Amino acid sequence: MTSILLIVQIVLVVFLVIAVLLQKSSSIGLGAYSGSNESVFGAKGPASFLAKMTFFLMFLFVSNTIAMGYFYGQENQASVVDIIIEDTTIAAPAAVEASIDDTQAPAATEANTTK
Repeated sequence: MTSILLIVQIVLVVFLVIAVLLQKSSSIGLGAYSGSNESVFGAKGPASFLAKMTFFLMFLFVSNTIAMGYFYGQENQASVVDIIIEDTTIAAPAAVEASIDDTQAPAATEANTTK
């Protein structure tokens, strides 16, 4: 789902940039070169059509951005640690005996006292 929204986002960006660049500006810009297109859109020129188209594309862009953020957030709520399954069939090592034999204890103490 998110890959489809990402493709739609890229297409919306391209159309939005084209719609903004075609608009007539008060300074010299790319809008100054679209003078021949004014007769196609009527007597008023493309100003109202391009303004409405820009607003519509901007609305779609913002809506798509919010939807992408929501769906990406839903996908990323699962942690990688939740997916990992540990194999717990390994046996624990045997416990080491901590007691010393009675026969070894007196020999160890006699060796220490003679030194």
